[in-house]
Amino acid sequence: MDYSKYKYIDGAMFETFVRSGASRLKQNIDEINDLNVFPIPDGDTGDNMYLTLDGGLREMEREQSQILWKKARALADGMLLAARGNSGVILSQIFAGINCGLKEKEQVTLGELTEAFQAGVERAYDTVQAPVEGTILTVARESVQLLHFTDEDTTLGEYAAHLVEVMHDSLSNTPELLEVLKEAGVVDSGGAGLYMIAEGAAEAVRGSAVEESDAPAAASAPKLDLNLFTEDSVLEYGYCTEFLLRLMRSKVDVEQFDEQVIIDHLSTLGDSIVAFKDGSIVKVHVHTMTPAKALDFCQQFGEFLTVKIENMMLQHNNQMEHLEEEKEDPKAEKSMAEIPTVKKKRCRYATCVVASGDGIKDVFREMGANEILEVGQGKNPSIQDFIDCFDRLNADAVFVFPNNANIFLAAQQAAEMYRDSEIHVIPSRSLGQAYTAMSMLDISFDTPEEVEKNFISNMEYAATGMVCRASREYNSHELSVTEEDYVGFTDRKLLCSSPDKVTALRDLCVKMDIADREIATVIYGEDASEQDREKAKELFHREWPSMEYYEIDGQQELYDYIVILE
Repeated sequence: MDYSKYKYIDGAMFETFVRSGASRLKQNIDEINDLNVFPIPDGDTGDNMYLTLDGGLREMEREQSQILWKKARALADGMLLAARGNSGVILSQIFAGINCGLKEKEQVTLGELTEAFQAGVERAYDTVQAPVEGTILTVARESVQLLHFTDEDTTLGEYAAHLVEVMHDSLSNTPELLEVLKEAGVVDSGGAGLYMIAEGAAEAVRGSAVEESDAPAAASAPKLDLNLFTEDSVLEYGYCTEFLLRLMRSKVDVEQFDEQVIIDHLSTLGDSIVAFKDGSIVKVHVHTMTPAKALDFCQQFGEFLTVKIENMMLQHNNQMEHLEEEKEDPKAEKSMAEIPTVKKKRCRYATCVVASGDGIKDVFREMGANEILEVGQGKNPSIQDFIDCFDRLNADAVFVFPNNANIFLAAQQAAEMYRDSEIHVIPSRSLGQAYTAMSMLDISFDTPEEVEKNFISNMEYAATGMVCRASREYNSHELSVTEEDYVGFTDRKLLCSSPDKVTALRDLCVKMDIADREIATVIYGEDASEQDREKAKELFHREWPSMEYYEIDGQQELYDYIVILE
């Protein structure tokens, strides 16, 4: 049904709009989750907001009356109990405030609806201990402020369209208000979730409600790979700790209890604190390294109805793993809804390295590479890939390491075409050259020309060789190769062959004048066994015992070993 010409909202319409908003949010859960990888923590914002709203919808469905205020009350009560995560708790308080603003009305005008939205914003701000601008709070506040244009002639269609427009603008501006968003080149995840709810509601107003069947399977607590937090990991981000506390008359004066006593104590234990009282229930959210201390303190006032404690480092590691998988799956289905995209904060210098293999890419990131472009069999980066990369980097000067003669030309052409940054294509024809240059990364020079000169100078120290299975037979007066052999080569020059890969590695190193070198780094391919690694290590310790030896689990395809000699 098309509600565009209506000038009021009743209970049935309210439920339809909220359900459509929830379905649109559901469609975008993954995209919203991905926004909050930077800087940390709640990398499950999309899940948390949807599960919070879904809890309210279930309670609203149980409310048989179609009267507006009863539907709004049921929604708010259900969201309170289901609220998860910082953004989920704030979302629940926005709708709790809306419920209060609707008072006991069976239907409201659009002006009264705006006043209810305003009450929701005020309640959300009051709930958060230290409100931060550039978050869901800002998006809600700025959107409501711009809705006060409403008069008696405004239609619901105009109202909804204006709400989506101003919310989109506010969301797009969040990186200008919050430095960590600008540095990462993303908008606020909680604000994006709120925008999706508004967009879905607006579609329902136009008669095109997003149906539950149009959205992906119901969200649930994501499966975590526990191996991503091992006995050697370091807990950097603490625990996302949430609970519902029922105040007990045997412990406190329930009516007079002030939740500020909880907020003040939690401030000494952590941050991202949200605590509010609703009747005899206190909802608490905090990020802390010591959740037991938070629970022990609060239990003196009551008993817990629910408790959730999540390792945010594990959440973060799983989210990064998910992002990597998504990047490597270009066919992954994307939502039709649009979340605003923004560039990273403009920086002076940035680096782009072409590489393959998860281990190698991780090493370059640790060295300071700002972007990694994937390379491999049949998937060399195109000119457009380079241009898109330059856009993402948003730097005054970008230094590109092609690391392959076949890729060098595409990088150069992209550099010539690009106008928004000064592009310097470093003449690296091998992985080892980039590895050596990046290992001595120094961008403290006054001019990009000096940075480039330093990179090129450092590359001169490296020689790179590869060992892989021969792709065909080959015969010359120097070498005879069968398809069963392993070959060693450098710069496209075939140097040796052997039925044994470690022997091929040894012969390759000799041909590369290893006696004149001091450091050897061996990078293992994706199919390298533990035995292959041990044999390579034994080779270097036996043949060249005085040489510094390093190894990397590169996980690259095609090459069993890549050796870098410096």
